[in-house]
Amino acid sequence: MKLDRYDIKILEILSRDGRITKSKLAEAINLSVSPCWERVRRLEKAGIIQGYSARINSDVLVPRNVVWVQIELKQHNAESFLRFEALVQETPDVTECVAVGGGVDYLVKFEARSIDAYQRCIDSWLMSDVGIERYFTYIVTKAVKRAPHGIESDAL
Repeated sequence: MKLDRYDIKILEILSRDGRITKSKLAEAINLSVSPCWERVRRLEKAGIIQGYSARINSDVLVPRNVVWVQIELKQHNAESFLRFEALVQETPDVTECVAVGGGVDYLVKFEARSIDAYQRCIDSWLMSDVGIERYFTYIVTKAVKRAPHGIESDAL
């Protein structure tokens, strides 16, 4: 499915405000209500909009490879942790990161356009002064269960 600038703008607005009215959405993208709402329905039918508050299925737009990585740092001090966490924050392909107790310091979730893109990113991390001692890569082959995005109506 090809998306034009109106479709992209609709997705941007709905991802921020899934409860926007039809008329305000149409006004925001400079279309009348009927054509705007037809576009929303087409995006729903194509599976790009999965639900509300608008969850955009990015896999339909851009296929991603999910990779989980265990990271152990060379040093365990506040400066090392802050340096690593700053790198995580500035890496767009990192979608989740948690600090953990046990044999490793962090679990990091990458969503990269390819395994090669992930490897290039981790290689750049290793060449940086962030202080990674070792890492273990786990490529996701299928999602068994995903956390819900928001409160479901039957949970209330």
